[in-house]
Amino acid sequence: MLHHMTSEPEQQIGVGIQDAFQRLWTPHRMAYIQGENKPTGPGAGDGCPFCSIPAQSDEDGLVIARGESVYAVLNLYPYNGGHLMVVPYRHVADYTGLDAAETAELGEFTKRAMTCLRTASGAHGFNIGMNQGTVAGAGIAAHLHQHVVPRWGGDTNFMPVIGHTKVLPQLLADTRKMLAETWPAG
Repeated sequence: MLHHMTSEPEQQIGVGIQDAFQRLWTPHRMAYIQGENKPTGPGAGDGCPFCSIPAQSDEDGLVIARGESVYAVLNLYPYNGGHLMVVPYRHVADYTGLDAAETAELGEFTKRAMTCLRTASGAHGFNIGMNQGTVAGAGIAAHLHQHVVPRWGGDTNFMPVIGHTKVLPQLLADTRKMLAETWPAG
């Protein structure tokens, strides 16, 4: 039987005692927890999502903009709404491995991302950076990527601190469309 999405919460009959808490279910996070889409090795052909995303449509790959050497893509597991990454097409792990053209375009795309996010969502500030190597926190260490995370005054509340949950008010597909339409020309 096909179930249709509704705006009404589904009522489940079962065992338990009702309390005052509402539950925010985020089953998509299980893929991240279990390591889905993580590369199986260091090479470009070892399941690297950053190497396969450019072959997808912008919509399917969540690509916001494409350049000559780099592209901008939404993070599947964002810290904040609009969290994107600037990624070189070339499978290179270390920032020092980029050539001059890649370095320049990565910097230019970072500037465009900031402009885009300010225009589209009124971002007050940004966290921008790269985690170089697994020991430094890189989830996909084999392929360099720079995070651009928009921030707003008061955007941190009890949910991530107490509940280890980020509340995101917009679907990724809708965020991608909004940012792609706002991306500044080069």
